[in-house]
Amino acid sequence: MVTADDVRKIVGLADIGIDDAEIVEFAKQCSDILDYFAILDTLDKGEPQIRDRYNIFREDEVLPSLSQEESLQNANQTEKGYFKAPRVM
Repeated sequence: MVTADDVRKIVGLADIGIDDAEIVEFAKQCSDILDYFAILDTLDKGEPQIRDRYNIFREDEVLPSLSQEESLQNANQTEKGYFKAPRVM
């Protein structure tokens, strides 16, 4: 179980600003996460679990949309039919 002192130590090492009011909440969340890992450690690692697979994707459907001219009509700057944005270096 993760204690409030453990969280304070982690917060200090990570240099994260967390209020004392949040320490208890973070301790509980960290403990819950470690409990989930403990559950995962109990799974049989010998054989892979095979489940029925099915297609969860929908078919592509073409819907009406804006033309290129309509899309660019409110742009501050365009170039060769595309939006032009400031160069970022």
